[in-house]
Amino acid sequence: MSASRKAKLIHVPVEPAEIERYRPLLDEPLWGEFSRSMAELAGALQGHTVWDVNSTARGGGVAELLASLIPYDRGAGIDERWVVIEGSPEFFELTKRVHNLLHGVSSDGAGFSPDERATYESAMKRNAAALADVVNTGDVVIVHDPQAAGLVPQLSALGAIVIWRSHVGVDEPNDFARAAWELLRPYLDRASAFVFSRPNYVWDGLDASKVRTIAPCIDAFATKNRELTDAEMGRLLAEAGVPAGGRIVLQVSRWDRLKDPIGVMHAFADHVAPLTTDTCLVLAGPASTSVRDDPEQPEVLQQLLAQHQALDASIASRVLIVQLPMDDQDENAAMVNALQRRADVVVQKSLAEGFGLTVAEAMWKSRPVVASRVGGISDQIEDGKNGVLVDPKDLEALGRAVTALVNDRERAARMGAAARERIREQFLGPRHLMEQGRLIRSLL
Repeated sequence: MSASRKAKLIHVPVEPAEIERYRPLLDEPLWGEFSRSMAELAGALQGHTVWDVNSTARGGGVAELLASLIPYDRGAGIDERWVVIEGSPEFFELTKRVHNLLHGVSSDGAGFSPDERATYESAMKRNAAALADVVNTGDVVIVHDPQAAGLVPQLSALGAIVIWRSHVGVDEPNDFARAAWELLRPYLDRASAFVFSRPNYVWDGLDASKVRTIAPCIDAFATKNRELTDAEMGRLLAEAGVPAGGRIVLQVSRWDRLKDPIGVMHAFADHVAPLTTDTCLVLAGPASTSVRDDPEQPEVLQQLLAQHQALDASIASRVLIVQLPMDDQDENAAMVNALQRRADVVVQKSLAEGFGLTVAEAMWKSRPVVASRVGGISDQIEDGKNGVLVDPKDLEALGRAVTALVNDRERAARMGAAARERIREQFLGPRHLMEQGRLIRSLL
């Protein structure tokens, strides 16, 4: 790939959505505040565009967050657009390592060679040159995560108001996380604001006056979260190969070591299956080669499949590993929706987690969730009230919590109802849009 040519940006098409659809879900004072906030932001941005820049249009929480939020801004008269940067396989291998380091995890050390930094900066230079053709003075650019962080200086030099948003972090920073901070920090000095998902994720040494925390959210009306008819449920579950009868324990995630699908499988095999003879585990994720910014997925999936084959046949037959098609994003989202609604218990056994949108999605569908006590999952689940939190490395505790909910339908139903209310109050799109809108207006 030539270091001199401009990158080929992907402009993701986003159709507008009316904010009025949220009116029945919000209390009247909140609805009034939301509608006023959107109108004020549209007025303040007249003649300027808001750009969201990230590294993939599908797969993972950031892409889903953008797909759920941008339509409502556009529907409110805000010119917001979504651009995906270009990168080589070497670039995405490097940025995946940075992503893991920001979670405090490393498989091959914390250092970066001059050649690796050159790979990163070369990609940033090509993408910045392409963005210079479309970004104007006074535009607002929200740059997402480490993949695109190196664009901040060039975009700022164009006269744009640049916000860097980090969707990942670690509860207790270690040397790995700090190594990632030091790699990225030189590129971020000219940002007008830094947005983190949780206060715990804010880096040491940043200008506190520029720091904001905005928790992610879900869209109640997106394909992944809308109500489904019985006929739709039947078709989608059949396509996924999931049985209509029996009890289902489900984890939906990318094939990522930090999501620990192998640990989920062993927790089920050792601590759930022997006690619940009609229960199956479904591990669902995207087709392994379909997420362009995560080159580790095929390897993790192959390890999972190998360990699945090594299980006792009677257990292995009750573990379904489902690769969801990604060529039709609406169909993929609908299949995830059906799987979450079909599940008796949803699991999210992450070893580290920026926020965990799959937890919010399942809670919105009134599913009881058993999840790791890490990252933003702890912000969503109030342990014992609207879900269960466990130590991410304690397979027995995970299995015990899942078994208890599978066997106690009344408790599971109460927990699921409380979970839906928790998401309605705290983690739907209007709250996020208002907080982001206040930040943008303050910077304008």
